[in-house]
Amino acid sequence: MTTNQLFALFCDLALIIVLARILGAAAQRLSQPAVIGEVLAGILLGPTFLGHSVPEFLFPPEVRPMLTALADVGMAVFMFIVGLELDRKILRGTGRLAVTVAVSCILLPFGLGTLLALGLADDHAQGHRLGFVLFMGTAMSVTAFPVLARILTDRRMQHTPIGGLALACAAIGDVLAWCMLAAVVALVGGGGGDQWLLLLLVPYAGVMVWVVRPLLRRLVAAAGSRLTPAVLTVVLAGLLVSGAITERIGLHFIFGAFLFGVVMPKESESTERLRADIVDRIGDVSGQLLQPVFFIIVGLKVDLSDLGGSGWLDFALILLVAVSGKFVGAFLSARAFRVTARQSAVLATLMNTRGLTELIILTAGLQLGVLNERLYSLMVVMAVVTTAMAGPLLAVLRPRALADQDPVIPVRNAQSPVTKR
Repeated sequence: MTTNQLFALFCDLALIIVLARILGAAAQRLSQPAVIGEVLAGILLGPTFLGHSVPEFLFPPEVRPMLTALADVGMAVFMFIVGLELDRKILRGTGRLAVTVAVSCILLPFGLGTLLALGLADDHAQGHRLGFVLFMGTAMSVTAFPVLARILTDRRMQHTPIGGLALACAAIGDVLAWCMLAAVVALVGGGGGDQWLLLLLVPYAGVMVWVVRPLLRRLVAAAGSRLTPAVLTVVLAGLLVSGAITERIGLHFIFGAFLFGVVMPKESESTERLRADIVDRIGDVSGQLLQPVFFIIVGLKVDLSDLGGSGWLDFALILLVAVSGKFVGAFLSARAFRVTARQSAVLATLMNTRGLTELIILTAGLQLGVLNERLYSLMVVMAVVTTAMAGPLLAVLRPRALADQDPVIPVRNAQSPVTKR
């Protein structure tokens, strides 16, 4: 690496951190998740508004691979945290309501997404046509569990019946969506000529559950509730090695990082404290440096400058399918359990948030060659719009004046009070 490359890299990182902080804070002032402002920072620096010469000057081609590498590390860390925070206790006692809503929020968007993909395939599919169709269906099915949790916390809904139900539905739905994406990646052939390596996925998952998990439990028990340097070293090395293995066998590295987070022990109060410390320690570095780099890289690839009428028509169809699939699936399935219309609409609105999870899936699709850059741009904007819609819609459907009327109860008891309202 030359002196000029180091100079450009360090200056770019400084620019990214500052812009992400400023626009992320501005988004929060507007009652939006910070991810909205951070992605917009990347789009504002990209070819949509500045053409191609200015972005290439700010982010030279020889520096972008380094930024992409940092962004990939940020993706891995984020997916580890998602797996770490996917507590099985959220799913206990949620009953048929949560399962039905979660499955409906997967099947209907997936079906509509595949139908839309069939219409877009002639213009946008490249390489594996079936993989493109299935990927589009999967991308339409995602709910961003972490962004949803943040929205619930900001609106003091995390302990309400409808908030707990939304978290349970999003957790179930995200697990299903990741399984679907894994199948798509395997179908497309991310492993190249070594597709036989995919056969190692089952024994690898078995080793993670029955070997790595007990070893982690012993390590955590020995450390107590303290995040020691040894524990932090094992966590960081483990998530990276796990991601490397799944990347090597033909799946994307995000699956390995996610699985390592899932198998981290979460059974006792001490492990809860340790988990919180891990999220705080790793999350700070990831949130302040690695994730902003990822958002900027995402935004720099968005080019809406020459869409034309057909491009905006495609975007309108994508947005319509994305919103209606999630909303109708959640609303009708909740109403089938006699949930009130207002609460069903609130739940459907929450399930429409896509956030960073969707951006990670879209980036994986672009890296695999399933999406072209034009459709990738449209899908990124769809993810931003559907996430930004949540705040204003919740303000209408559930004004803060009604917030105190929701009983504060555990999620496993949420079904009965929700259906009474």
